[in-house]
Amino acid sequence: MPPITPVSTSVEADGSPAPSVSPDAHRVVVSGAELGRPAFRGARSDAHWMALALERAREAGDRGEVPVGAVVVREGVLVAAGSNCPIGTSDPSGHAEIVALRAAGRALGNYRLTDCNIFVTLEPCAMCAGALLQARFSRVVFGARDPKTGAAGSVIDLFAEPRLNHHAVCIGGVLAEESAALLREFFAARRRPKGVA
Repeated sequence: MPPITPVSTSVEADGSPAPSVSPDAHRVVVSGAELGRPAFRGARSDAHWMALALERAREAGDRGEVPVGAVVVREGVLVAAGSNCPIGTSDPSGHAEIVALRAAGRALGNYRLTDCNIFVTLEPCAMCAGALLQARFSRVVFGARDPKTGAAGSVIDLFAEPRLNHHAVCIGGVLAEESAALLREFFAARRRPKGVA
């Protein structure tokens, strides 16, 4: 029997390999059926869940936090949500993914979130990618790429690291333009001189 190759993960929403990552290092998995689980009849689309994450991102932006939001879904049901809050909580780990996975763990009564998917508006950083791998998420779906700190193919790809003991399917580019526009608008407003609309 041939050795099992870890499912590597960073792909764009259209199924193409993520930039700067070898195309042959990836196996695209996009449905529950391909993961060995039945696909859910009438399941919501990735875009539906990402739209909910975008709502959380807008809430963060309204509080003066960088507008990033995340939702955790299990078997087609929303389990938890989170938005960036490091400034308001004085917590460097207050990223949307961390907030959402902590809430999901509490809601499900387990630190292993193996049957869960997370939808986040910005490519996870190394801290968040590590936490998602430790929690054993099945899928990580993100919107905009982060060319400065992205750990799903932009700077590094922790999800494709074969030496790690867990691997999650990672899909990028879902509602990417909407996610990126929210970030651009937020930072443009912060750079604008006071009193200028």
